[in-house]
Amino acid sequence: MGEVDGFTKRYGVKMLVHVEAFDWVETAIRREKALKKWPRRWKLALIESENPEWRDLYADLA
Repeated sequence: MGEVDGFTKRYGVKMLVHVEAFDWVETAIRREKALKKWPRRWKLALIESENPEWRDLYADLA
């Protein structure tokens, strides 16, 4: 873990706590850009509403 330069290495990301699926990559990119502009408290509230235990969701996808 943390062997490749990028966001996850730079910020020490260890868990996947929020996932959204989209049919079109353009829609996913639009959503990602919108979320990046959100205040941190909105992002935390989004995670809490969908994953209140902050469970690592990676295994569900793998």
